[in-house]
Amino acid sequence: MSATMHEPSPTRFTSLLVPLLAGGLVMVALGVYGRAHTPTGFAVGPAGFSAALPMKSWLTTGAFVLAFVQVVSALSMWGRLGVAIPPGVHRWSGRLAFVLTIPVAFHCLYALGLQYDVPRVLAHSLLGCFFYGVFTAKMLALPKRDTPGWTLPVLGGLAFTALVGLWLTSSFWFFTTIGVKL
Repeated sequence: MSATMHEPSPTRFTSLLVPLLAGGLVMVALGVYGRAHTPTGFAVGPAGFSAALPMKSWLTTGAFVLAFVQVVSALSMWGRLGVAIPPGVHRWSGRLAFVLTIPVAFHCLYALGLQYDVPRVLAHSLLGCFFYGVFTAKMLALPKRDTPGWTLPVLGGLAFTALVGLWLTSSFWFFTTIGVKL
């Protein structure tokens, strides 16, 4: 029996298997590395900032703001806004947001590791692993044309949610507890 518009083909779901497995592996690998690696405590390159925490807070805030650009431009691309935003805005805001997260994630994993003694820090650590896993799955699912239509919105929404959670458990905490510093 052939698949109809209302009856999804099993191959449409199996095409998601590799991206989801790869994303899961990235998530677990980051978590295992974060726990197994002995944190150095060394602040990685806070160039232009007074210390590592302000650097991480501001870079994460930049990625957080760009995540909202991602949502608005995705809604535009899917015809939900009634306003056309050039597709390049979505691509480049996503690329820039990802690039901003790299020094933050590197510092978190290398200098601090995955920590679980403080609930906020545990949530932050798990959200960081989840973000990179979901991002991996989304990037691997992106070129596949045979995935279900909900794939990219769901994976993008999960990446956005993880990034908001990361910002709340790091930058927002820093700005409201320590203060706004460069």
